Amino acid sequence: MGKNKKIKPSLKLMKIPLEEQLSDNLQVKNRNKVRSRKDNDEEFVDSRLSEKILSDARKQQLQIEEEVDEESNQRITSLSEPGEQEIASDEEQLPLDGADYYDNIEINEEDEKALEMFMSKNPVPRFTLADVIREKITEKQTEIQTQFSNNGSVQLQDINPRVKAMYEGVKEVLAKYRSGKVPKAFKIVPKLRNWEQILYLTEPSAWSAASMYMATRIFASNLKEKMAQRFYNLVLLPRIRDDIAEYKRLNFHLYQALRKALFKPGAFMKGILLPLCESGTCSLREAIIIGSVLSKNSIPMLHSAAAILKIAEMEYNGANSIFLRVLYDKKYALPYRVVDASVFHFLRFERDSREMPVLWHQALLTFVQRYKSDISSEQREALLKLLRHQSHPTITAEIRRELQNATCRDVEMNEPLSMEQ
Repeated sequence: MGKNKKIKPSLKLMKIPLEEQLSDNLQVKNRNKVRSRKDNDEEFVDSRLSEKILSDARKQQLQIEEEVDEESNQRITSLSEPGEQEIASDEEQLPLDGADYYDNIEINEEDEKALEMFMSKNPVPRFTLADVIREKITEKQTEIQTQFSNNGSVQLQDINPRVKAMYEGVKEVLAKYRSGKVPKAFKIVPKLRNWEQILYLTEPSAWSAASMYMATRIFASNLKEKMAQRFYNLVLLPRIRDDIAEYKRLNFHLYQALRKALFKPGAFMKGILLPLCESGTCSLREAIIIGSVLSKNSIPMLHSAAAILKIAEMEYNGANSIFLRVLYDKKYALPYRVVDASVFHFLRFERDSREMPVLWHQALLTFVQRYKSDISSEQREALLKLLRHQSHPTITAEIRRELQNATCRDVEMNEPLSMEQ
């Protein structure tokens, strides 16, 4: 008789992608009937596979730590504060080109004070991913709401303890990460059903700047636009604002993360730009840095046009003028609806008793220079009247000259008719 072949029980599982295994085993479902221990074990990741994943994660963590130690010994031996150590190591990686956009920025104190006058007195509360998860956990505990609708909000699930332990290990790796590969378990997070809850376990607020850049690359490439928007708004934007507020500049890796986020321009506009404008607390420094990202990267016209329309219609904040100016300067062929909304945006301030900041006049000048031929004669006269109430010693004269020499769109339409007659 021939020998019986040994069957490897985990061979089939090993061929299944890691994200599918975790997706199927992330939650421990509560059932009314009591299940045996054997049945419960079937819901978990295979023991051998779990041990292999954890072993690989540990090896990768040790490898990363060794690389960090070698780099730190070569570059910097001692620094007074941990925060300074991160900044110093990042500074050595900064390229010469484009440094003005994220490095030390000279801010005019008068412009900053003028901008503060237009900031909202009742700012919109800022929410992070941790705030959202805590709120949902509280709702679940009080049984007000245990699961949410499928409109892009968080869905809470009971997480397998082994999976939870694994991602808590990933958290430690991301907190120390500087370069190299990231854990495979982290790469598959965007493909999980409850990716936001899993992401919360890795504690994004404790990530290094390099980890945030890598995370943005991964999520921008693998998430749909609505989900990417949530990642930008709940994870990336709070980190960007905190970094600028703390260090008066933006870490190079975070600046690169913003540029990478434009891979999905719709999500960038809805998750970063518009919420920043609506907050009413966007500082001059924040507006300059994020505005530079917009100016140095290509953005499809429709996304920029929609952003201009929204910003023009929302409550005014001085920083909004910076974003409008940057988008006007891209010289898009904007739809007349967007041009009209921009005209009405400026006309709103005809009777405003406040002295408008220089940024507002600069935005108006840029708009007139780029789109003077797209406004109507009636709008041109209204803008000239506006200049009598809102003026600047040097900029207003240039705006008036542009308007007086403009050939409006209704004149261009009527010229062929008059020639035929």
